[in-house]
Amino acid sequence: MEVEFDVKMESGILYDYMMHHTFSSLSGLLGAVVGALLLIAFYADRQVIFLVAGLIILIYQPWTLFLKSKQQMLNNPAFKKPLHYKLTEEGIEVSQDGEVQNQKWEDMHKAVSTNSSIVVYTTPVNACIFPKKDLGENKYKVIEMISTHMPPRKVKIRS
Repeated sequence: MEVEFDVKMESGILYDYMMHHTFSSLSGLLGAVVGALLLIAFYADRQVIFLVAGLIILIYQPWTLFLKSKQQMLNNPAFKKPLHYKLTEEGIEVSQDGEVQNQKWEDMHKAVSTNSSIVVYTTPVNACIFPKKDLGENKYKVIEMISTHMPPRKVKIRS
């Protein structure tokens, strides 16, 4: 079985991926918890410094990720044109402008889903991002291919 589709990256999709990647890490979660605790401390103690610090911590990371996603969209030539993906029995093939790269299933780090994408990590920090809107009818075939070829412990995809 093979599944083929094209992906046109957008800053909103990239932002969604960056938010998920950041806040599913220990440092991202700790930052959110510290920010929330500072807001709780403000409500308990009415010290404005707690409010200011909590808001800065909770707003800074999402805002910088938003700006970074916009900047990457402008500066990364790969995002200017659609990427063509082919999921095969061997792995994931991505092509653009005659260049082809292959990644074997056994080399994949993990697969997750966000609100708007299915993400297959090729390394702990690099990923193939499949926007659900670009997958259309292929969404369930893509999920099936990933689930069939990657160990269950590496797949955390919600439909």
